[in-house]
Amino acid sequence: MNTILVLCTGNLCRSPMAAAILRRGLPGMQVLSAGFDARLFQAADPLAIRIMRETGHDLGAHRTQPLSSWMVRAADLILVMETGHQRAIEALYPGSKGKVFRLAETLGRDIPDPYGRGEVAFRHALQLIEAGAVPWIDRLTRLTSKPVSKDAA
Repeated sequence: MNTILVLCTGNLCRSPMAAAILRRGLPGMQVLSAGFDARLFQAADPLAIRIMRETGHDLGAHRTQPLSSWMVRAADLILVMETGHQRAIEALYPGSKGKVFRLAETLGRDIPDPYGRGEVAFRHALQLIEAGAVPWIDRLTRLTSKPVSKDAA
């Protein structure tokens, strides 16, 4: 497992926030971020930047990217925010089936889009993103950690 792709709608809020959290929790792993309807090279939403800065993450350099087929091919795991995103990517890229999951799958829920809905919505989305990311970080850390052999001890 080398590459994770995180997807949302516009690549302005949820996927950049989730990508930053996953990058910190999974050092050495490549984490890409994109959006289904993203315009190219826009900055992250100012509220996302501010709220993430409060948690020690810097989204200042983030620029939006629309979803591209090379990203889907490169990704070992694709994490989306909503069930609709999962259905859409699997329909657009049938080869992605089996590697697409909701970020908050273990919570049994979608992460609602906070764009244009104010600070409370952004903070709620971030709480769900953090809660959804922790199980993925734990699982991927266990999968990628190499057991110590008896000879090395």
